[in-house]
Amino acid sequence: MKHSRLFLSVFSCLALTLAMLMSPGVSDAAKTRLAFSGGPEGGTFQYFSNGIATRLSKNMPNVEVSNMASAGSVENLRRVNSGDADFGIVYSGDLFLARNGKLPQDERKYENVLAMSYLYGAPAHLVVLEDSGITAVAGLVGKKVAVGGAGSGAAASAERYFKALGLWDKMQPQFIGYSEAVSAMGDKLIDAVWVFAGFPNSSVIQAAASNKIKILDTVEAGKAAGFFDEYPFYAEITIPAGTYSGIDTPVLTFQDSALWVTGKHVEAGLINASLKDIYSPEGLAYMIKVKSTAKEMTVDGALSGIVTPLHAGAESFWTEKGLTVSERQKAK
Repeated sequence: MKHSRLFLSVFSCLALTLAMLMSPGVSDAAKTRLAFSGGPEGGTFQYFSNGIATRLSKNMPNVEVSNMASAGSVENLRRVNSGDADFGIVYSGDLFLARNGKLPQDERKYENVLAMSYLYGAPAHLVVLEDSGITAVAGLVGKKVAVGGAGSGAAASAERYFKALGLWDKMQPQFIGYSEAVSAMGDKLIDAVWVFAGFPNSSVIQAAASNKIKILDTVEAGKAAGFFDEYPFYAEITIPAGTYSGIDTPVLTFQDSALWVTGKHVEAGLINASLKDIYSPEGLAYMIKVKSTAKEMTVDGALSGIVTPLHAGAESFWTEKGLTVSERQKAK
């Protein structure tokens, strides 16, 4: 009888221990939870952040990365700087200006946000309907222009650009996301859409599929206004003919670089392991399946467009890969 009681007691203890180990609270206790701040629905940021978060959660033991919707670059910057997010996607220009206390109406210095790698170039698309009568940037005077959600990198770049040209206060900026903006333009509720994202962009594809569109040259007016002298992190780029339905000639525009960033608070080992997984041959192939824009992601080009300090974990990783880290990119 004593043996039976002892057996039952041991069995009960084992069963209780097993149940505790299998319960969500205990099994998940050892997991490192990270938040990745991405972008608005339909935007390239959201494809990249969700793709990276999903792969890292699957391939890194005891790490779970959750994807967060966001207005875009500037909101991501602030979330990562405060520690509300661990990863984010931020335009190089926004990061440069924020680190130096030069964001519009914001003189704070965001020094906790550090670069990890270049993801892709984000060109400006200034889209109008073909029958709008607008043939150049100057034609936007008095017009309703969708510039992206409030707090987004698109909106920040639009304000920077149009202010340099003296147009910001002469047009009617509409702070709405890409998908909503394209629909509104099709309904003739707004006159132009500013999209700041890698091409081909799904929202511009949607616009071209629903209506005949034009994409305006932004370089000529920018040069005349001294825009590129004031903001040297922007580079000229051509959107090739045929990228979008009905756009049969190349379009000259400019781009910023979308960067994968992290917070100073994130451990170097996690940064190293994350880069190792995503920039492996398998990881890069996976990212291209997520979004074709990821074809720009390469080991050799991983430091392109970065003009601010790297995280120490990223600096050591890329140095081991044989890349040269510039003085401006060195971890601080």
